[in-house]
Amino acid sequence: MTDRGEQGADERGERGEDERGERLATALRARLGGIGYGGDYNPEQWPEDVWADDVRLMTEAGVNLVSLGIFAWARVQPDPETFDWGWLDRVMDLLADGGVAVCLATMTASPPPWLARLHPETLPVRPDGTVLWPGARQHFTPSSQVYRDHATRLVERLATRYAGHPALAAWHVGNEYGCHVSGSYGDVDAVAFRDWLRRRYRTIDALNEAWSTTFWSQRYAAWDEINPPRQTPTFPNPAQRIDFRRFSSDALLECFLAEKEVLRRVTPDVPITTNFVPLRDTLDLHAWARHEDVVSYDSYPDPADPGAHVDAAFGFDLMRSLKDGAPWLLLEQAPAAVNWRRVNRPKAPGQMRLWSWLAVGHGADAVMFFQWRASRGGAEKYHSAMVPHAGTGTRTFREVRELGRELAAVPEIAGTRVRAPVALVLDWPSWWGLEQDGHPSGLLRQREANLAHYAPLFGAGVACDVVRPSADLSGYRLVVVPNLYMITESDAANLTGFVRAGGRLVVSFFSGVVDDRDRVHPGGAPGPLADVLGLRVAEFWPLAKGEHVDVEEAEPGWFDGGAARGSLWSEEVRLDEASPLATFASGVLAGRPAATRNRFGGGAAYYLATRPDPAAMNSVLRRVCREAGAAPDLPNLPEGAEAAVRHAEDGTRFVIVLNHDDDGPVTVPLPPGGVDPRDGTDVVAPYRLGARGVLVVRYPPSPTGSRHGGPA
Repeated sequence: MTDRGEQGADERGERGEDERGERLATALRARLGGIGYGGDYNPEQWPEDVWADDVRLMTEAGVNLVSLGIFAWARVQPDPETFDWGWLDRVMDLLADGGVAVCLATMTASPPPWLARLHPETLPVRPDGTVLWPGARQHFTPSSQVYRDHATRLVERLATRYAGHPALAAWHVGNEYGCHVSGSYGDVDAVAFRDWLRRRYRTIDALNEAWSTTFWSQRYAAWDEINPPRQTPTFPNPAQRIDFRRFSSDALLECFLAEKEVLRRVTPDVPITTNFVPLRDTLDLHAWARHEDVVSYDSYPDPADPGAHVDAAFGFDLMRSLKDGAPWLLLEQAPAAVNWRRVNRPKAPGQMRLWSWLAVGHGADAVMFFQWRASRGGAEKYHSAMVPHAGTGTRTFREVRELGRELAAVPEIAGTRVRAPVALVLDWPSWWGLEQDGHPSGLLRQREANLAHYAPLFGAGVACDVVRPSADLSGYRLVVVPNLYMITESDAANLTGFVRAGGRLVVSFFSGVVDDRDRVHPGGAPGPLADVLGLRVAEFWPLAKGEHVDVEEAEPGWFDGGAARGSLWSEEVRLDEASPLATFASGVLAGRPAATRNRFGGGAAYYLATRPDPAAMNSVLRRVCREAGAAPDLPNLPEGAEAAVRHAEDGTRFVIVLNHDDDGPVTVPLPPGGVDPRDGTDVVAPYRLGARGVLVVRYPPSPTGSRHGGPA
């Protein structure tokens, strides 16, 4: 058990590190003079006579920041005892002379082949025992102390050499942790996993209790009997699998922290980041983000998907929320096509600009790409770049150059913040638990649940943060909880307290089912949320793929059309204090509650026992938003249009209006008094915004109590 004095010291240390991170992020914004713009730069792939031309073109394109050296370990350290820094010295000097800042990578994401030759125990292993060899990237197990020693040795040399270099603006640790290898199952990992379990449970009896090992005669007598959840005859122990996911996220985080310790010691005034991959279940980002000075993200929405911008916006809102609303960096996106989908469609004309501004509207202070110059060889040679194979006389480079000029015209947006009246709850351990085997339905997917609840808010223009269940909820009017399968008593108390204090809470089915050890709560679902929801779930009735159930209103106006269809799930709900808002109208549950409301304390909690169709979900969430007083930033927008607002400390607001409609222009109603900061012209409403168009409007601070001067 942690001593209170030690706990207080830890909390003070975290606050101090948070304050340092905020100061360093502010210094980075000042260094860039506005929004960061650029991309991954890999000069080691090109002859030296190309480098000067690269810097010239960067100046032409408005580039002020590049990520450098991400996959340069083998180039810098061709063998264990040799370091070749000369070429990197010349590149750093060229960039500094050209006015381009560098986010310098620690190069540790892809070890050189000599490390695997000398130390094959550093290689990752799959659950079936397959060893993953060099020839791609991320061919290391994070549990290997040999790998960590070589990585930190490299970082020490790198940081010492470039500390104080005029180009150095930030550190880029590793790259896309967990993208290809989120967990390793070898003997090295088994030892590390056991050590992690000892720290977590202290005794083998406590572990047996947490893992329910009396089931199937799995009870352990000694720590050395425990292995990672390798290939098994049938369903592996679910609590063991969730703990292994926790351990794997922590093991990668320990690699990050080992490098961060070196960088902080050698260059204490240089901000540190690492880029998170497009949203997935690999890392517990809530646990990671507090260790970064500024959050960074890679975003690759599919141009062929008409709803891809909504998925991208959800990821952007999560990145903003990871550090309590602080601006974040879009460190990678594609200028046109990627190389890794079955069919790799390029972005349509204007789409790259549109989605770049989408990121800015949702809190990004940098817009960057993979990569600067397209590779001639290697696995990503068909991935688009800011400078394509066809050169600068292309649509892609023209759009890159024009976007750079446009972003450079609005430096005052950097550092401003988004204000959201709604929060959506996302928890990684619950995600890991939700999608395991042996459940009532194998069709439930956390990403789909997130988007089913987020898309109506996005469509309504209501800004939304994405938070952990233990977050401070006091600043929100509405909290939305999609399928929070796993919940602790303390997190349930947090949600309950939010409602008691006057908030509105929406919870969907299969929530509150188990505790953090994947053990069913006594009494069944919704477990510790039963009081605030005012109900109990008697039995799950999941629906087959393509199967639907009819739902009808019990309270007029709940669905705009009076009826709806549910998919994925249904369940027998028994009411305590809650009242039915809708009932099942078909199937074995006909006449039983399908949606409920429970007035609790000063607020209200709503429960959905099925997944309403999109139109019905829109109706439900818009109605609850109205009841909660969660208003859109800019009301009465036409379909396909979006308005995001960033707020400066002095009350100035920047409204970024985007037309996601590919087919034609939309007419946007706007408050008077706005100016386009890109050219200083007055914006006259109504404004006609073309397909994939972008409008930026600056509104001055409103007089106290005034209803004029732009969105509040």
